[in-house]
Amino acid sequence: MGLLLIPVSIYQRVSSNDKSYSRRIIPKRMDTESFYAELPVLDNFLDITTSKNFKSVPNDWYVIITDIIGSTKAIESGKYKAVNLIGACSIVAVLNIAENLKIPFVFGGDGAAILIPPSLFIKSKYALLATRHRAKLEFNMDLRVGAVPVVDLLKANYEIKVAKLRVSENYYQAAFTGDGLSYATQLIKHPETASLYNYYEPPNPNIKVDFSGLECRWQDIPSKHAETVSLIVKAISEDNEVNNKVYREVIKKIQAIYGREETLHPIAKKYLKLAFSYNSLQAETRLRAKSNNFWHQLIYFQKIRLENILGWILMTFKVQLQDVDWGFYKEGVLAATDYKKFDDMLRMIISGNQEQREKLVSYLEKKYRNGNLVYGLHSSDRVLMTCLVFERNGRQVHFVDGADGGYATAAKSMKQRINSKQPSTGVFL
Repeated sequence: MGLLLIPVSIYQRVSSNDKSYSRRIIPKRMDTESFYAELPVLDNFLDITTSKNFKSVPNDWYVIITDIIGSTKAIESGKYKAVNLIGACSIVAVLNIAENLKIPFVFGGDGAAILIPPSLFIKSKYALLATRHRAKLEFNMDLRVGAVPVVDLLKANYEIKVAKLRVSENYYQAAFTGDGLSYATQLIKHPETASLYNYYEPPNPNIKVDFSGLECRWQDIPSKHAETVSLIVKAISEDNEVNNKVYREVIKKIQAIYGREETLHPIAKKYLKLAFSYNSLQAETRLRAKSNNFWHQLIYFQKIRLENILGWILMTFKVQLQDVDWGFYKEGVLAATDYKKFDDMLRMIISGNQEQREKLVSYLEKKYRNGNLVYGLHSSDRVLMTCLVFERNGRQVHFVDGADGGYATAAKSMKQRINSKQPSTGVFL
C-alpha cells in the first residue's frame, strides 16, 4: 500500500490507559468465521458514505498488510507491471488458503490489505513468507508483510469496520472505514512498531505458495479518452459524518465532471487485447512457473501463450461453450473491474481528458486548502490490469491501476501535500 504521511491529529496513537479507551467496549469473542459472508450487500457505491452500512470486524481477526519497499524506484525503472502483479500475489495466496471462506481484501497497487479469522493465521503467514521469497528471487523486490490483531487496534482506540459492495454477479468488494486499516498500516511500517508485527522468518522450503487464478494476460489498455487518472482522496475531519459528506460531494463532483459510469470507466471493450509476447507475459511466467529453471519457465510461457491464442479465437468468433459464452466474456471482465474502492480513503481510476482533470484538480485543491481533505493524483495514457480468475464463468476480479505509477505515484503526491500543509507533524503509513 502507498506510503503516506498523515497528520498526527488524524492518527494519534492512544495508550490503553487513556480515558477515552476506558469507555470503549471491545466486542466479546465468538465464532466469527462467517462474519464477512453474512454481511448485507450494498448495491450503490454511494452507500459507502453512510456509517450504518459498516459493521465492526470481529476482535479475534487479523489485518494483514503487504507492500513493496521502494516501489516508487521500481516503478521509475519501468517495473510497474511487476509491482502490480506482486501486489496482487498476496491476495491470491491467502484466498487460495481460505478456499470457500469469504474474507475481505483491498488491492492498493503496490500491496494489499487482507482481513482473516484466526483459523487462517498460520497458513497465511507461511504462504506470505513464501510470496515474499518469490518476489525477491524473481524480481529482486522486497515485499513487506505483517499482521496486526484487530484487538490491538481497538486497544489503541481505532475502529475497523467493513461493508460489502456488489460490483458484479461474480465479485463483491470490501469497503473499510474507522481508520483502523490505516493505523494497522502505520504499525507495520513505522520503525518503532514494525518489529512487533512484521514477518521476519525465512521461508520454509517445504511450503509451496499457490498462485492459482493469478493472471496478467492483457496488453496495457489505452485510455478510451485522452488520459487515465489515478486518484486518492482522504477526508480529514475528526467527525466521521463530516467526512462522509466530503466523500459524497467528491464522488458526485467526479460524476459531474467526467459523466456517467460507462463514460468515466477506465476500460473500453474494444481496447481489451490479449498479450502474446514474452515481455508482456513474463511477470506471470516468472511467478507461476514450477521454478525459475529456464525450461520450466519456457514451458509455462508457451502454455499461457497458447491459452491466449485459443482465447482470442473463442472471443473473436463468439464461440458459446457449455460453461462460457466467449462472445460476452469481455463484458464480464469489464463488470468485475476494481476501478473504484474505499479503504479509509477513496481510490478511483478514471478515464477522461486534460480539461476534465484540471477541473477536478481545481475542485480538490480548493477543498484541500480549506482543510476538508488531502489528495494525490497521477495521470497516464493507459491502464494495467491484473486478474484473479478462479472460474471463467464465475468468481473473478480484475484489478486496475494507472500505468507508470498509478496509485503508488498518487500516494507520493498525496504525501507531498500533507508535508507542505503540516511539515512538522505526522506519522508514516
